[in-house]
Amino acid sequence: MSSLLASRAARRRGITYAVLLAVTLVLMAVSSNPAVREIQGGIGFAFRPIQRALDGVAGGIASIGSAIAEIDRLRSDNGSLRTENDRLTSENARLQEIRRENESLTGLLQLRAGFDYRTVAASVVMRESSEFRRVVGLDKGTNDGIAVGDVVIAGGGALAGRVTQVGPDGATVVLVTDATSTVIGQVGASAATGQVVGQLGGVLIMDQVDSGVTIALGEEVVTAGIELGGGIRSPYPKGLLVGQVIDVRRDANAVVQTAYLQPAADLERLEFALVILDYQGGLPPLEEQPVDCTPVGDGGSGASGEPGTLPEGEQPCVDPTPSPAPKVSPGVSPRSSSPKPTP
Repeated sequence: MSSLLASRAARRRGITYAVLLAVTLVLMAVSSNPAVREIQGGIGFAFRPIQRALDGVAGGIASIGSAIAEIDRLRSDNGSLRTENDRLTSENARLQEIRRENESLTGLLQLRAGFDYRTVAASVVMRESSEFRRVVGLDKGTNDGIAVGDVVIAGGGALAGRVTQVGPDGATVVLVTDATSTVIGQVGASAATGQVVGQLGGVLIMDQVDSGVTIALGEEVVTAGIELGGGIRSPYPKGLLVGQVIDVRRDANAVVQTAYLQPAADLERLEFALVILDYQGGLPPLEEQPVDCTPVGDGGSGASGEPGTLPEGEQPCVDPTPSPAPKVSPGVSPRSSSPKPTP
């Protein structure tokens, strides 16, 4: 049975092969016929536009795919370039800030080298700019030698203010633009003096200036550094730049005039400052204050015991302070502290 089935399958395959071979031979014979060739060319010519259209669609689809891939690649590259550009912009801003700080510190160091006073550089770490106060805080304090009353200067030798509070690692400075600040200023050309006080808005007012003096716009005003009798010195050293005259108001009937100054330093943006450590303003130390030089025998407190003499280096004498007269109570004699006997 199985052999019969196998012979039938072999017979079918043989018949199929023979038929295909015959068809092939017929097609080969037909294809060589000129008429058939013309028919093939006509059919090809008829279908050529369709073929071109299909080729164009296929090419367009391929181009779209390539464009989409290129867009994705460009988008990725653009994102990378944007990130790199942001990084470079941030780095450039950081370098510009470092450069500006270095220039400020270099200016302060050059200023420090030209000072006759001992100074310490400090950074501004706190700022109070309200309608009532103009105060900054420094990052140096008593550990660096700063004390209350020390003068603070900004770049270019401009006066910034004075230390009013100090701790081990910080100090508070009241700026010259504060309403409580008063500085005796001197106009450069005429040497006229006046009180420079702060006010809201940052412009300084210099009042009590002799009206007979001509003050020109643009003139510089510096600290007068006046020394009074009895060893009293100005709280500020002489010659520190305070500001520049931007306006003058004069009353024809007044004996004084008022000038308005632009501060020499932009104190609202103060970042670094120098603190003068060894300038002694105001009253001198107790051991250097003037003393009475009345002869000891006359009830004075002469330092050497001789009339009218002082140890070398002392300040000039001052008049002795009169002693207050003793109070006399009723019933008590001026020369005796015992009450009168009652008769």
